[in-house]
Amino acid sequence: MKKCMMKVCDLICPEKKQAFSNVSLSRNTVADRTCDLATNLYDQLMEKGKYFVAFSLAVDESCDASDTAQLSVFIRGVDSNLCVTEELLGFKSMHGTTTGKEIFEEVSKCVTEIKLPWDKLVGLTTDGAPAMCGKKSGLVGMVREKMREENCAGELTVYHCIIHQEALCAKALKMEHVMTTVTQVVNFIRAKGLNHRQFKSFLEECGSEYADVPYHTEVRWLSGGKVLNRCFELREEICQFLETKGKDTAELREQKFLCELAFLCDISSHLDTLNLQLQGRGRIITDMYAAVRAFKTKLCLWENQMLQGNPCHFPCCQSIKAQISTAVFPCAQFAEKLSVLAAEFSRRFADFDAQKCTFELLSNPFAVDVENAPTNIQMELIELQCNDTLKSKYDAVGAAQFPRFIPDTMPQLRTQAAQMLSMFGSTYLCEQLFSSMKMTKTTHRRRLTDELLRSILRISSAQSLSPDIDELASKKRCQVSGLGTSD
Repeated sequence: MKKCMMKVCDLICPEKKQAFSNVSLSRNTVADRTCDLATNLYDQLMEKGKYFVAFSLAVDESCDASDTAQLSVFIRGVDSNLCVTEELLGFKSMHGTTTGKEIFEEVSKCVTEIKLPWDKLVGLTTDGAPAMCGKKSGLVGMVREKMREENCAGELTVYHCIIHQEALCAKALKMEHVMTTVTQVVNFIRAKGLNHRQFKSFLEECGSEYADVPYHTEVRWLSGGKVLNRCFELREEICQFLETKGKDTAELREQKFLCELAFLCDISSHLDTLNLQLQGRGRIITDMYAAVRAFKTKLCLWENQMLQGNPCHFPCCQSIKAQISTAVFPCAQFAEKLSVLAAEFSRRFADFDAQKCTFELLSNPFAVDVENAPTNIQMELIELQCNDTLKSKYDAVGAAQFPRFIPDTMPQLRTQAAQMLSMFGSTYLCEQLFSSMKMTKTTHRRRLTDELLRSILRISSAQSLSPDIDELASKKRCQVSGLGTSD
């Protein structure tokens, strides 16, 4: 890197060559600077934590390239001004077992080290694993026990990641046989280099708008829908290619299989769209819940339309239905599957449905029935709903920004809003961090130390905070080596 910098300097700013030459870029220096940046970010987070009136945690665990379990803990804190800070709280390497007790001990250290009081902990979101959500020996149970020991007045709200739940709901369709057949076909085409090259050449000769079929990976939830849609679009070309290889394509040409493939393509596309709506940083839990509620309503609409033989929101089904007899297309069967999927959504998101009234206090406080609201905020809620100025402000800035404009004369409403704003709806940040981890600690960098890996990921995941470069630079003394001394 130093040599490249010097060459660039020769062309762009040769008069500053000596200044560039004095920059130390040894591997130890780079590692030290990385740790300094991470420490600065952590110090800033600790300073902000002093002013949090509510915070929540998102916890998940995964293994790195050396099979070391890595525990990520993200914090979402809200201060008295209702400003949200969303950052990595801790990243712990667990070289032994990962029981609920051991996970709790690491999470507890993270909270204690940053000096956050347990009574301000509002929510905990996990991936739903037994070690995480166990009521006695899991993380959830032990955190609740810790809060009881600390005499915390508030009740901990626990959620299973919305995105993970949505992906699990899709399994209720019980159409693995279709996905298995499609996967086998894709694997035959792509597993061998010769088959893959010949298939791409075949598509090119056919003048297809697609040049290839993608792989499907179980852990990449969106890949399934992409594979299904591509295989549906290329179904005729795939059959022709397999026949040139001497493969039996009778199943792939069956009307029943084509109908099931079309339905699975369409419903997977809808599920993928919902999945994308739930992803991203800084998502407010009420918005995520609204997206799920909207999808459940859509499922009811699709079920009724399918019973009437009108799959207007299922383009692949429309395409197949136009090719075969209407009587053959199994509308009733697919309507039943939509009904099962809707029931699974209701079952898995029951914990979110139970919080519907609380969510409305943040998403639309002017429409909340005061009698159903908690008694400690009823008086303030009446004052809010009767204030035309605040109503106009709500209409202007939206639900996400409105809590900042709730006056100090309504402290209970502000506290309620702070608690809701602090909630994590998913462990998306943890999953995103694990993706960065796998690109950072690869099979060629297995010897990366735990401390340096933690520092790298803290810097790469920083969102609300940024390192104070000027402060760090002011504490450093320029160390120049290799300079000659004059007589």
